[in-house]
Amino acid sequence: MTSVGEALVAQLSARGVDCVFGIPGVHTIELYRGLAASGIRHVTPRHEQGAGFMADGYARVSGKPGVAFVITGPGLTNTLTAMGQARADSVPMLVISGVNTLPSLGQGRGHLHELPDQRAMARTVALMSERVESGDELTPMLARVFEPFNSGRPGPTHLEIPLDVAGTPYTTEAQARSETAPPSPSAEQIAKAAALLAQSKAPVILAGGGARRAGAALRALAEKLGAPVVQTVNARGLMFEHPLGVPASPSLQAVRRLIAQADVVLALGTELGPTDYDMYATGTMPEMQRLIRIDVCAEQLARHAAEMSILGDATTAIDALNAAIDREAASDGAERTAKARREAFEEIGPEMRALCNVLAKLRATVPGAIMVGDSAQPIYAGNLYYDHDRPGGWFNAATGFGALGYGIPAAIGAAVAAPDTPVICIAGDGGAQFSLPELMCAVQENLSICFMIWNNHGYQEIATSMQNAGVNVVGCDPTPPDFAAVAQSCGLPFWRCGPKPEAVADALRAATGKGGPTLIEIQAQPFLRP
Repeated sequence: MTSVGEALVAQLSARGVDCVFGIPGVHTIELYRGLAASGIRHVTPRHEQGAGFMADGYARVSGKPGVAFVITGPGLTNTLTAMGQARADSVPMLVISGVNTLPSLGQGRGHLHELPDQRAMARTVALMSERVESGDELTPMLARVFEPFNSGRPGPTHLEIPLDVAGTPYTTEAQARSETAPPSPSAEQIAKAAALLAQSKAPVILAGGGARRAGAALRALAEKLGAPVVQTVNARGLMFEHPLGVPASPSLQAVRRLIAQADVVLALGTELGPTDYDMYATGTMPEMQRLIRIDVCAEQLARHAAEMSILGDATTAIDALNAAIDREAASDGAERTAKARREAFEEIGPEMRALCNVLAKLRATVPGAIMVGDSAQPIYAGNLYYDHDRPGGWFNAATGFGALGYGIPAAIGAAVAAPDTPVICIAGDGGAQFSLPELMCAVQENLSICFMIWNNHGYQEIATSMQNAGVNVVGCDPTPPDFAAVAQSCGLPFWRCGPKPEAVADALRAATGKGGPTLIEIQAQPFLRP
């Protein structure tokens, strides 16, 4: 007879889940009963936070929800940081945990891994947290936690299955499953937006992560309007080397000027958050005239005043606008774009320009790679100004929630989702130490990832911020390990090089020819301590 745990695995498989990231424990044994025979791949991280970050990277690359299996108590608490990152970046993630027996919940009797209220804790970061209290509830609860992935702005959800429920017989009849579609934009609103855009003389488009799968349609709309397209971090790659592409942060003054001079601004799938639009913490946003916002989340639309707010999926809305607009493109669009790009690159300064040149060299060395980043100097530079050659192929944790330790496990999830695509992970020596054990997961799974450690011997960004604030620098110099010894202990081919673009490219060329995971240490100039 099928158990609830086995039925869960079968229903996950029926929903297209082909990989689970998890660490088994006594509270999840029954969830694993049907896993071996299911065809679902199981990847074992070395920490539950890594499981969450792997699920995040997998979801961003595959477009499907990333799924993690964790135990109750510490397993779930360890995963909360990854759930927080997924919530900030609208990444679909399902965390399935065990929990103690139903009669024991909330009693505080000291059971193993006991929490006062696990679901309440999960709800602080999850879009929802549900519990299966009987076999009859499995299918409807699973439907509830999957619903946000299709119907609106996605994010992490949580489902818990008590110890005394997971192993019980599942006798419920199979139920037909219905999928909730994302909201469709109003035809009337699309017509009004199209009229505004058709009359504009200097339009600008702001593209966020919500538009990341609409590349061809976005380019067609930009060309029809003659509109520069400013891409946030999660939208990079959509307009690679296009004369209307602005792969630069809207926090830069040059890009803010471009936006301020627009007579109509079309914001597509972007929350207009300060880590993209005000990363220098000025307390101001770019000035926008006649703002049209299109977003799949009604709550998000309500957070910023706009001339028009259209609820709907960005891809669907872009297609509708393309069909409704018939006009000659603004003649100076490419000129305005080139000016903004030129001034933005000059504005970021020589140090950041040098780092951007390193990234460009990496892109040229391994075209079409997925670049996953942690909070590290090259990533900060790329978020300011970098044009990637693969839509959805540039993402990191240096914006939004900003969780250190993200890069290594997220790159593993990305490589699992796209096994035939090279993955480059860029992490600082400080952030890498948060999740260094996950290198062995990449080795065990034989994933084609080049892990690049930018070693400047400390937390340079934090030290600089402390100095700028007149605070004595304390705690910013954690001694890094011997990365050559780390590579040897993990069985990873290893290279060490300096930070110049050609030296980094030479090391990458050598590494990518090896197959499987590799490690490169880039010996950057240690930041100056007072």
